[in-house]
Amino acid sequence: MAKKSYDKAYKELQKILEELQNESISIDKLSDKIKKAKELVAFCKNRLREVEEDLHTAEEE
Repeated sequence: MAKKSYDKAYKELQKILEELQNESISIDKLSDKIKKAKELVAFCKNRLREVEEDLHTAEEE
């Protein structure tokens, strides 16, 4: 997921969630979508941690 922005990852995650809620994902693709969602969640969490660390560093200066 190199060079992916938080915004793009979040939007993709929202799209997957919408598809799940609308039941528009076939059973055959469900596993792939869930795996992709897990990757996106991990990416977003890591990105938010990085930003939080940057904020703490900026406050200390």
